[in-house]
Amino acid sequence: MVNIDDVEKIKIFGGENGVYLSILSVADQIEQSFSEIYSLEIPKKFFAAKNIVISGMGGSALGGRVVDSIIPQRVRVPVEVFTEFYIPNYVNKETLVIVSSYSGSTAETINDAYEAIKRDALVFVITTGGKLAQIAEKEKVPAFIFEPRFNPSGQPRYALGYSIASLLALLSRCEYISLSREEQKGLVSFVKEKTSQLVAEVDSSINLSKRFALELLGKVPVLVTSEHLIGSTHSFKNLLNETAKTFAVLFDIPELNHHLMEGLKNPVRIRDFFKFVFFESKLFSKEVYKRYPLTKEVVSKNGFPLLTYSALGENRLLQAFEVVVFSYFVSYYLSFLYQEDPAKIPWVDYFKEKLKEV
Repeated sequence: MVNIDDVEKIKIFGGENGVYLSILSVADQIEQSFSEIYSLEIPKKFFAAKNIVISGMGGSALGGRVVDSIIPQRVRVPVEVFTEFYIPNYVNKETLVIVSSYSGSTAETINDAYEAIKRDALVFVITTGGKLAQIAEKEKVPAFIFEPRFNPSGQPRYALGYSIASLLALLSRCEYISLSREEQKGLVSFVKEKTSQLVAEVDSSINLSKRFALELLGKVPVLVTSEHLIGSTHSFKNLLNETAKTFAVLFDIPELNHHLMEGLKNPVRIRDFFKFVFFESKLFSKEVYKRYPLTKEVVSKNGFPLLTYSALGENRLLQAFEVVVFSYFVSYYLSFLYQEDPAKIPWVDYFKEKLKEV
């Protein structure tokens, strides 16, 4: 039996891949992004877009999903996250298209960048280099090309501090949202505090992320949340897939209440495998928040076990990052319990190689 409180083994589990160090460095990633984005020269026309499209795939798209969930009460123009080989038909010279690819070599994102430039859109690039950085230089497109000093793993999914904070900083810098320096500093401090509560040295008796990992061992997590936590919980689903090599699904309330509850009956054996995980917040709208106890009652009466995580941050921004940090640790500890390499993604790599032959 693997001991989840074996601190030294946990810390070196990712080996030279540096996964654990990347998880510890989310606050540093945020701080670097805020600092460097605010020092960029950005043309004034980028402040006047009528709508915004965020293009990215996989780990690079997660930041967009998180931001899209956080900002509805803050943003002054429509925002859409798009994960296709093409961009929406409505993209034009008054659209800000943010193309984000950690590696700079994502085929879908590169294609979107070319299409956005062809349409004379306001294009901004976020990457560490690669083909996308070359496009930005050649086409004289404004870009945040950063050195990922605080992601030794090199994996995009462990760079959420960069991908989320860079988008928030850019939207704030161009005055699409309001995000004060005080909020930025408060966010960094909050993430550091949450990280310190979940590190390997904190015993499983009081470490909630370790306890959740133990509860999810051998189970299929069915994640449930709403509103500003949807993006962060989507990231959790991806991390469970890639890091812990675990099947997971995500539903949101109130949509879930209109169909899923009737799907809990069959097949009977799913009760042996599924475990519901509810991510709650007192900041959800009143009509949504009151649905949680009743939804959990229906789930329980249908014979499913469940867990509840209550986000405690004082605002939506903090709670979204709280869930991101929590999901990093849960997925890492679960990979440790399964003894699955948290860095390697063999089937994704296999798929990519085979796709080249098609």
